[in-house]
Amino acid sequence: MPNAGQRTQQAPKDMTPNPYQNGRYLKDNPTWHEEDSPWKAAQVLRMLEKNGLKPRTVTEVGCGAGGILLRMSDRLGPGVKFTGYEISPQAFRLCLPKTRPGLTFHQHDVMEEPRHPRFDLAMAIDVFEHVEDYYGFLRKFRGLAKHKLFHIPLDLSVQTLMRVSPILDERRRLGHLHYFTRETALETLKDTGYQVIDSFYTAGQMQLPNLTWKAELLKFPRGILFSLSPHLAVRILGGFSLMVLCE
Repeated sequence: MPNAGQRTQQAPKDMTPNPYQNGRYLKDNPTWHEEDSPWKAAQVLRMLEKNGLKPRTVTEVGCGAGGILLRMSDRLGPGVKFTGYEISPQAFRLCLPKTRPGLTFHQHDVMEEPRHPRFDLAMAIDVFEHVEDYYGFLRKFRGLAKHKLFHIPLDLSVQTLMRVSPILDERRRLGHLHYFTRETALETLKDTGYQVIDSFYTAGQMQLPNLTWKAELLKFPRGILFSLSPHLAVRILGGFSLMVLCE
């Protein structure tokens, strides 16, 4: 669910370098990964339930097609107010049909507002690996809410470093600019002023719909190794992300 973290001037489609604004990202990812939203929403709700959090106001920065907030709205009910922010005009058009009482979307960068609203929970789900100045993004994001929730792809593993092509594919097709292990992801959050409350691995390359044939082949060894040693499975075979709850 990518967001570039800063406002850019409007420009003709072919002159805007930002792929999330000029239509290039939509061309490569025509659904904006909306099919993954039920699974991602389930991971978010798992973290909230695990820590006994019951936010009344929730925002997602870089909300993409809005599917995660829609599923959360279905689960948490009308007493919770959800707000999504997205800088991409193409993704924003996918969000708008999902608008309902208690669920609204905005096409701008909330962190650039002189006096931005404050929420109980702010989420960045698969976002800051896309942002050129991700340290600056994280420092601004910190002021949006008391509790912050991140979902971070762990692209670096023995398998990806040996093959190289998975990382290059994520850079070209998905726009990942930065690559993390569990340790570097957590240290990045600490470096930018966050206090980590809880974290757990999510197994996207085992549980997401429409897996590639290569991911299907690795499901069994990933599952066996993860049951024996989660950290070892993540470091060697990859295919996992990290859900992190912070203050």
